[in-house]
Amino acid sequence: MRSVSLCAVLLLVGPTSALAQRDWNAPFPPHRVIDNIYFVGTEQLGTFLVTTSAGHILINSDFETTVPTIRQGVEALGFKFEDIRVVLGSHAHGDHMQADALVKELTGAQVMVMQADVEQLSAMRPGGKEHPIDRILEDGDRVELGDTALVAHHTPGHTKGCTSWGLQVAENGQTYDALIVCSFGVNANYVLVDNPDYPGIADDYRATFAKARALPVDVFLGSHGSWYDMATKYEQLQNRAPADPNPFVDRAGYLAHIDLQEQRFNEMLARQQSAARE
Repeated sequence: MRSVSLCAVLLLVGPTSALAQRDWNAPFPPHRVIDNIYFVGTEQLGTFLVTTSAGHILINSDFETTVPTIRQGVEALGFKFEDIRVVLGSHAHGDHMQADALVKELTGAQVMVMQADVEQLSAMRPGGKEHPIDRILEDGDRVELGDTALVAHHTPGHTKGCTSWGLQVAENGQTYDALIVCSFGVNANYVLVDNPDYPGIADDYRATFAKARALPVDVFLGSHGSWYDMATKYEQLQNRAPADPNPFVDRAGYLAHIDLQEQRFNEMLARQQSAARE
């Protein structure tokens, strides 16, 4: 049986379908997270603007219908949408990368993607538009713009090319390692045993959990805000005194998130292995 995620279904039917059962484009206040990382997504979708001295980097274009909200967020923070020079993504599902072509059309930005997701992204053609790919990345590649460098961490499982983005940020004289997590999660209908489309999916998940724990992560962000408790931390940020720690500095929350996702993976894998033996 072919594994089809909710993300993939949404790519086909769009975010307004009854299948979505939630408002993917419900607004959330754009805000500065830390240093030059800004949140410009929605209540459900984690989209980030990384500002630099030579233009800006957008991480996750989301659905085409999300682009007006992203643009409004960028401009509300005092930046120009047209100054986006690079578009990156977390993984090849429509709720994160469907609008790559549209953002490139509006800004002229270069679209850079992980090699292992090229095939799936090439099939992502909203309105018949070809999915742009200006640079193909491998694990550990650096994306540099102006005074900022991001590192592409290949964290496969959720998709073959799932990519978590790391960069260093500074605040109040301290330097922190930030990570925008792709996804460590296993969707309910994923096939982990004898998957003809992704034979190594279980091994990739195991390797990703180990790799994720070893990464030096202080600032925990992700392609869905619920993973890192965005709403609560945003409220804390608004009420923060100058000397208070930034609530988004949360390595403990990051490690707890890995533990939760690995537990879910192990439980699902055990059920599927048991079923396969029957």
